[in-house]
Amino acid sequence: MKNKKKFNLSLLNSAQREAVDHLYGPVLILAGAGTGKTRTVISRLVNMLRQGVAASEILAVTFTNKAATEMRERIQQMIPKDKAKEMTVCTFHSLCVRILRKDIERIGYKKNFTIYTASDQVGLVRKLISRHSAKDESLDHNLAISLISRSKNKGLPVSTADGSLIGDVEKSYNKELKLLNAVDFDDLLILAVKLLKDDAIIRNSWRERFKYITVDEFQDTNHKQMELIQLLSGSDQNVCVVGDDDQSIYGWRGAEIKNILEFEQFFRSPKTITLEQNYRSNQAILHTANSSITNNLGRRDKSLWSEIDSKENVRIIAMPGEEEESQFVVDEILEMTATEKRSYEDIAVLFRMNSLSRNFESKLREYKIPYKVIGGQSFFDRREIKDLLAYLSYIKNEDDDINLLRIINNPPRGIGASTVSLAVDKSKELKISLSETLHAPEFISNLSKKGASKINEFIDLIESYRSPMMADQGSFGILFKQLVEEISFVDYLARICKTDSEFQNRRNNIFEFIDSMKEYEARGKKNGLERFLDDIALQQDRDEEDESIGGVSLITLHAAKGLEFQAVYMVGVEEGILPHKRSLEEGTKEEERRLFYVGMTRAMERLTMSYCVNRKKYGEVIRGEPSSFLEELDPTYIDVMSSDEAVGAPLEDGDAQAYFSRMKEMLEES
Repeated sequence: MKNKKKFNLSLLNSAQREAVDHLYGPVLILAGAGTGKTRTVISRLVNMLRQGVAASEILAVTFTNKAATEMRERIQQMIPKDKAKEMTVCTFHSLCVRILRKDIERIGYKKNFTIYTASDQVGLVRKLISRHSAKDESLDHNLAISLISRSKNKGLPVSTADGSLIGDVEKSYNKELKLLNAVDFDDLLILAVKLLKDDAIIRNSWRERFKYITVDEFQDTNHKQMELIQLLSGSDQNVCVVGDDDQSIYGWRGAEIKNILEFEQFFRSPKTITLEQNYRSNQAILHTANSSITNNLGRRDKSLWSEIDSKENVRIIAMPGEEEESQFVVDEILEMTATEKRSYEDIAVLFRMNSLSRNFESKLREYKIPYKVIGGQSFFDRREIKDLLAYLSYIKNEDDDINLLRIINNPPRGIGASTVSLAVDKSKELKISLSETLHAPEFISNLSKKGASKINEFIDLIESYRSPMMADQGSFGILFKQLVEEISFVDYLARICKTDSEFQNRRNNIFEFIDSMKEYEARGKKNGLERFLDDIALQQDRDEEDESIGGVSLITLHAAKGLEFQAVYMVGVEEGILPHKRSLEEGTKEEERRLFYVGMTRAMERLTMSYCVNRKKYGEVIRGEPSSFLEELDPTYIDVMSSDEAVGAPLEDGDAQAYFSRMKEMLEES
């Protein structure tokens, strides 16, 4: 058994110690990039226990499952396991599920509601677009989902125009979700806030439960999340929020930077503690990054510094075009891994737009360099897994029409499209769920004897598994394995897969999924199937990557937050790309500068930024301009060079003060 790590305040710097010691009342910890934020938060939570706070009264909230798991594991390394289990460490959405599972009936839902994931939303919205659109009308389903989400969070309809397609789709979407006894991720937050706001008894019971609240990555919170935290905080307002306004880069997703900039307006007389000593990057990188972010107005004052010596300056390199840019980066990767003994995992290529990764992927493949693009397809988004999840969701919630439609003839069982269409029409006519329609005499009487028999066989199949799988101590994993075998799902895959390799992969995914059910079941929790499906739905609410895959990381700047690499290449640092053209039109350039700052502060030892003088766009070569952000940088620790100079020996003059004129010269010469 591993020894527990000792709680040792002497390992913390003075600002971190102050944050750890200040336990009562509202606290804002401004934690700059790489300043030991997680260590400080964990130490503060452990110190609460040492000072006599009950573990069950502590709530720690973060944004991703990965962050919550890491926090939980690090806490368990420092305190007894039974104490760690009593502490609630979870995501915002997971917290809302707990609140709603307990009392959602108070606002008109059944407790066995289904959580609709992104893929479930796509299925429903596509159906509604098809239902409401005229022959000459079209609407992108992803745009519709985005607009509906924004509408929910702002509390305003997408469109006030009568008869608009998006307006009709939005109304039907919200209505159908309620009929299906389903909620999406936006609803989890909105409904939890509504429940706490409307019912003082429920609100006070949760306040009694969680007397000490910690919120990580506070700069990413939106209006509803702030409202939730305010509703949960009692009169003592023992709320600690941790974040960095300089890393607020999700405004397009609803994050409200004012939550951290105007924290004093939400909680009375908070204590503000600033962490500025950086343990990640050298001073050259930090000085350069600081000189950029200070151009943002209204930010909270902080200046990162480091005791790590700078062995080399930050480089800014002008490239003739994207072919030369990708070739240069790959050549340096080969050199670094050969002569400096760096691993591929130490290196990252960061870019503002996904489209910029294509050249680098091609070049890395050409040289057989392993790589990963952050943000691949989730295991739960694979077709065969979505099919199995649909069975489970319908077994749990018979009002779930969308998942019923997915499984009713999958694998084929003789229930044709015309029968399904008739059932859908009849359910609308009778204003009942599709599941109820399958039992309705008005529907059955319209079917042939064979058709009615097939429907009854399907109903009997599902019903034979529903009760035992939903039982508190039911062996839902073993039972579901029997169901998968009974419907010959693996044989069905063998028939539809185009290659044996595809079939083997899909079959293995099924076995892995069923094994995960059995493992979950072995933990012996009540409401096993329901909680299993909740956990899976919440796992899909993330921007995370499988870290078991090795190689150079190709990653967007948005996805890079929270990560660090010894060597970072920021590519395509051009006006119109970074800052993005859209930000210049919409007046969100400051968020783009924060994105630029986040990219720079991912680098530990070496930071290289490049821009292309010429770049292909839509088949045409266009002239590129270096980003205006580059012109704002203090040149003290910067080397500016052409691609030829970067490949050759370092510049003899080393005159960083000539930085801006050099950039202009390179543009004119190209």
